[in-house]
Amino acid sequence: MTLYSRPTCPHCHRVRLVLAEKGIAMEIINIEGSKLPEDLVELNPYSNVPTLVDRELALYDPRIIMEYLEERFPHPPLMPVDPVARARFRLALYRIERDWYSLVDEIEQSPGKPHVRAKKFLRESLLAAADAFAAKPYFLSDEFSLVDCSIAPILWRLPRYEIDLPAQAKALDKYAERIFKRPAFKSSLTELEREMRDAA
Repeated sequence: MTLYSRPTCPHCHRVRLVLAEKGIAMEIINIEGSKLPEDLVELNPYSNVPTLVDRELALYDPRIIMEYLEERFPHPPLMPVDPVARARFRLALYRIERDWYSLVDEIEQSPGKPHVRAKKFLRESLLAAADAFAAKPYFLSDEFSLVDCSIAPILWRLPRYEIDLPAQAKALDKYAERIFKRPAFKSSLTELEREMRDAA
């Protein structure tokens, strides 16, 4: 199995976090700069990352990759067994993608621009969800899940995006600290991702 990844990409970070939580050994090909490996261009019609290759199978959407890894390597589980709870988690993943990652993508795609609107909306949306972070140790759950794997890379990058959270976001800060202390989260970070917090 091979993962094509960029060392600062939040979508790639989500997948690397799943790999770390499940202890999956895999070749990770880090791509820097605009030139893509020829085999990636052949495997993925969109020529984007993350792209996961498992024998004849090539997957190139982060949510699909994460769910594939969950089903291919079921232990430890990162999704509930109950179909209703599973559907709720999938809906949470969908909303995180639509509401938060759309703004993150806007910020990431042109790092030199101020992106005042995107930063403002992301900050407000995180604050609006603060109560959900206070309810349980992890998002919607007592157990760490794929939902947390999707949220963590965004929270890690907030200082880089120059987004500060006010005092009323204390539950969100505590949640982030809990995630960042996990050994798997630490091992999922690339050197450049570590520097995002060191420089902040």
